[in-house]
Amino acid sequence: MSGFILAIDQGTTSSRAIVFDQTMKPVGVGQKEFTQHFPASGWVEHDPEEIWDSVVTTCRAALKKAGTTAADIAAIGITNQRETVVIWDRTTGKPIHNAIVWQDRRTAPLCARLKKQGLEPKFTGKTGLLLDPYFSGTKIAWLLDKVKGARKRAERGELLAGTIDSFLIWRLTGGKLHATDATNASRTLVYNIAKNDWDAELLDILKIPAVMLPEVKDCAADFGVTEKALFGAEIPILGVAGDQQAATIGQACFEPGMMKSTYGTGCFAILNTGSDIVRSKNRLLTTIAYRLEGKTTYALEGSIFVAGAAVQWLRDGIKVIGKAEQSGKLAADADDSQDVYLVPAFVGLGAPHWDAEARGAIFGLTRNTGPAEFARAALESVAYQTRDLLDAMKKDWKGGNGKTVLRVDGGMVASDWTMQRLADILDAPVDRPTVLETTALGAAWLAGSRAGVWPKAKQFSKAWALDRQFKPVMEPSLRKAKLKGWHDAVRRTLTPK
Repeated sequence: MSGFILAIDQGTTSSRAIVFDQTMKPVGVGQKEFTQHFPASGWVEHDPEEIWDSVVTTCRAALKKAGTTAADIAAIGITNQRETVVIWDRTTGKPIHNAIVWQDRRTAPLCARLKKQGLEPKFTGKTGLLLDPYFSGTKIAWLLDKVKGARKRAERGELLAGTIDSFLIWRLTGGKLHATDATNASRTLVYNIAKNDWDAELLDILKIPAVMLPEVKDCAADFGVTEKALFGAEIPILGVAGDQQAATIGQACFEPGMMKSTYGTGCFAILNTGSDIVRSKNRLLTTIAYRLEGKTTYALEGSIFVAGAAVQWLRDGIKVIGKAEQSGKLAADADDSQDVYLVPAFVGLGAPHWDAEARGAIFGLTRNTGPAEFARAALESVAYQTRDLLDAMKKDWKGGNGKTVLRVDGGMVASDWTMQRLADILDAPVDRPTVLETTALGAAWLAGSRAGVWPKAKQFSKAWALDRQFKPVMEPSLRKAKLKGWHDAVRRTLTPK
């Protein structure tokens, strides 16, 4: 059997497909952006048909660039934007509405209503999550309430619901399998992470018919085979994980205490806590890191809604840069005497604040503030938010020796300036790997190890290689002053209680 693996990385702004060879190196890549729809303030949608088209197109492109055919591929691994949800017709496979994206805030009133009813402790106790519009469950409830006839059709078993991985599996297998994995299920707000099953009580509260939901499998499992007509031969789908968990796997964070942070549109930090379900007292999420061979590994997660999106805002919103990669160089030219803070609450604030109504703000502007200071404030906001997550994690999890080395990935980590500032603000080393495609690599490893053509976890961990370690060099007094200014800016931005 060939050792080639095809990874589908379905992200928030684009879909990518990567062919990895027998040595776990990328040999062919396809990528395609798709449209972001903003039908109202705080609303974000994707067209599932456009996503589907982008996935098929990029898979074919990656196979062609790698000089391979579908017959050479041992297995497919899928990773996806997690909480984005689709409802589609069981018979035709057609979506009944655009996908509601993880960034979308339209269900904030429903979340507030459930909180007022005193239900958040129940949801948190069972799912490890908070009542926030971020998660899939309230999005499904909204669609059932707002799309004409949807609820009755769902109750009759005519509609299926799922995160993007489920939709892709359904389409790839020609409607033969409705399935997801434990990591994606754990982000829905209706999955009991201790029992590893859909929770009937929570489904009842949100009025979601259980018949709509997919079968939940291990991350490395049999998810069916692709239809021959798609790529020229059937290919088994053997690995699935939500993007942040896939990155955790791709970074080989298999031991308790290991931590990774992915800097894409948002920023997501995950700390492996092993078999322990750590209940956060600092408004972090308790989630499933991965489930392999029936054994569940848990994690603490901090979610930042805006990271790379702040750079996109610099480029597309206020147009101070022409290309994203210019941000680091521009930030390096900023005036050190100016303390400008950007709190990028464009769609609310995530962990550890979880303020859905907060909106972005800039503090410390002077007459001399210009593009360089805006660029530095945007990049520093990512470092400050990561520091807030790290501090919360240290309070919640007493394992380890108190020392943290952060493994990083995602588009922003290519900027040396940004990574050095991250190390300075964290007061901790930051490790950048040689392979930056860690999300896709994690999905590929799940599929490859399941197919028996890639090594098991222990050997895979040994293959992880360091590109560069960034060590903190900032004076402690300066770090302290900067953090004080950041916390004051956040306090001024939060919604009054």
